[in-house]
Amino acid sequence: MATFAYRAMDAKGAATSGQMDADNKAAVSAALRNKGLTIVDITEVKTSLAKIDVMAPLQRIKPKDLTIFSRQFATMISSGLAMMRALAVLEEQTENKKLATIVGQIRADVESGIALSDALAKHPKTFSRLYVSMVRAGEIGGVLDEVLNRLATQLEKDDAIRRAVKSAMVYPVMIGSFAIIVLIGMVLFLIPIFASMYKDMGNAKLPMLTRIMVTASNTMRSWKGAVVVAVIIGVIILLRRLKRTPAGTMLWDRMKLRIPMGIGEIVRKMAVARFSRTLGTLVAAGVPILQAIEITGQSAGNVVIEKAMEKVQGSVKEGQTISGPLESVSVFPEMVVQMLAVGEETGNLDTMLNKVADFYEDEVNASVKSLTSILEPIMMLGVGALVGTVVISMYLPIFNMMNVVKE
Repeated sequence: MATFAYRAMDAKGAATSGQMDADNKAAVSAALRNKGLTIVDITEVKTSLAKIDVMAPLQRIKPKDLTIFSRQFATMISSGLAMMRALAVLEEQTENKKLATIVGQIRADVESGIALSDALAKHPKTFSRLYVSMVRAGEIGGVLDEVLNRLATQLEKDDAIRRAVKSAMVYPVMIGSFAIIVLIGMVLFLIPIFASMYKDMGNAKLPMLTRIMVTASNTMRSWKGAVVVAVIIGVIILLRRLKRTPAGTMLWDRMKLRIPMGIGEIVRKMAVARFSRTLGTLVAAGVPILQAIEITGQSAGNVVIEKAMEKVQGSVKEGQTISGPLESVSVFPEMVVQMLAVGEETGNLDTMLNKVADFYEDEVNASVKSLTSILEPIMMLGVGALVGTVVISMYLPIFNMMNVVKE
């Protein structure tokens, strides 16, 4: 896609000029004619290599970038700024160059007469179905600024939960990585030193634990170690590929809900919070209920909930309630089902869903903090036991010899 500068005249003969991003001059010409303009000149703008950011395509668009974009866009629209002007300002002000490029493409599409939601739909990796559907509902209902603010809030809530979980897992992951590095170092470098000392004693005279450690060290230091590592990597790759299959995804999502030590419970609460927030936001934005249910299932991040949403969709098509089919799904606690039922009866479904989302988001934060406080000492004990086992196994023959000498 290139940038073209144009000069044209409107129906009254007034001169107008500007720039437009398009694939070629013909596309620019067609877009200007659709606006009722008479073309005077179209010239491709040559971009200086110094201005090209070669790293822009490699940048990642973070949830924070989309949140800022949505919030600023909403503020401009609510202030009465024309959409084209708002998009032009956002294109200039967006710090993430990759997102700025996409905003420029959206501005060009809207300028050529395409609806904003359709322009956003051309970039599915950046704007999800949830985002596009809500913007489309906002365009139809004339409440685009309100919808964009809701989207920004939704993105902020999702990002807050992700960051809370990630920050809570940093310390346990660091301890686990440290334990693995220490174990590898001891197996490859420490145990061989002791093994050479005990060589004259013969394996038969060494304690069982020492023999196991020496054998493990010899295996890892030989060609067999490379085979073991290759097998482990192969198993991991195979499991990842199996997880991508429909059956594998279903099995994995069910297993996540059953992980012990409260981890499965956190996964369940996160899934319920996201389901409630997404459906509540869609309903409040005026998205048709059947479409809202379908989008909620696809964006839930858990196949168990997605299958439940298929049942709910069928139920609603038959004129029944949303809460009914959820009673048979173990992911949803009884409280959630009852609150949804009350919301349907009172006509305040979006309010109830947002209350459920707020409650479970707080529950996730509390559960993550509790899990972290439990995991830290367990991880420390695990590292201590691991290192202690290796050290004791190496010193056991010395202790045995000392006992023999004393006797």
